[in-house]
Amino acid sequence: MTETTAVTWLTQDAYDRLKAELEEMSGPRRAEIASRIAAARDEGDLKENGGYHAAREEQGKLEARIRELTEKLRNVQIGTPADDGVVEPGMVVTAVVAGDEMRFLLGSREIAGDADIDVYSPTSPMGAAIIGRAAGDKVTYAAPNGREIAVEIVDATPFTG
Repeated sequence: MTETTAVTWLTQDAYDRLKAELEEMSGPRRAEIASRIAAARDEGDLKENGGYHAAREEQGKLEARIRELTEKLRNVQIGTPADDGVVEPGMVVTAVVAGDEMRFLLGSREIAGDADIDVYSPTSPMGAAIIGRAAGDKVTYAAPNGREIAVEIVDATPFTG
């Protein structure tokens, strides 16, 4: 794996959900948009054809999402992290951040699905600062605005969806 390739941790449920989305998008959705583009093209003047331009824009967004899902699913780790209290991707972290207690998932939005929980990336400044920490550990990190922010880990448990 190259240094720029990130591994995405997913629960089995999240993996199945994303796999189904990819199959829908790269099959029926892709075919439907292609036929809408063809039908709009048959109407004639493409410069003045709003339906054609809208379908092409939708096709671009669809293809971008297909690429994103393909890459995520190519570099995926399925399962649940160890319930050892150590902060890592896939853990629900309770922490005191700048004096306020927060509870969030360290990972990606895809892991959370429809769960009502904030999500922080492991590559964000705070995520990078707390990985490998455990309850009672204190760390500071530099926010994008340069301000130092103190974080104390209270708890870290595996996300179960």
